[in-house]
Amino acid sequence: MVRPLGLPFDPIERAAQTWEQRFGPASAMRAATSVFRVQQILLARFDEVLKPHALTFARYEVLVLLTFSRAGELPLKVIGSRLMVHPTSVTNAIDRLVAAGYVRRRPNPDDGRGVLAGITDAGRAVVEVATTALTDLDFGLADLSEDERTALFETLRTVRLGAGDVRDATPGG
Repeated sequence: MVRPLGLPFDPIERAAQTWEQRFGPASAMRAATSVFRVQQILLARFDEVLKPHALTFARYEVLVLLTFSRAGELPLKVIGSRLMVHPTSVTNAIDRLVAAGYVRRRPNPDDGRGVLAGITDAGRAVVEVATTALTDLDFGLADLSEDERTALFETLRTVRLGAGDVRDATPGG
């Protein structure tokens, strides 16, 4: 669980006040710093419910992606691209999932140098249990209403689209 700061003031707001005195408008710094702090909080909440299943959120994401795939397996390079992570991170996650018995790996017959990762029956079972734990937690966002979650997604999506996450920036595109 994330360690509550328990401060008598909001450290991000305090930093924003100092920022404005020294550098000028602080709205962007305040928002960005808040995003990073919320990421820490969410990951701590996810880790708490996933740890009993020998999972981190990154490994859970790999398992879900494999579950969503038609054949239950994907090339490692596709996993990295879809999850927007570095190939080294994919390799590390796959190694740990293989060790846990949740994934198997084999050479990719369509790519002589490539590797396929496939979900095992144990992997499918742990996805079900872990997904229940995360949804019971509202993915760490129980403090927000459904409308607030939708607004947050749309706001953050604008930043992602600006960074080029999606080629076709139309909604649902």
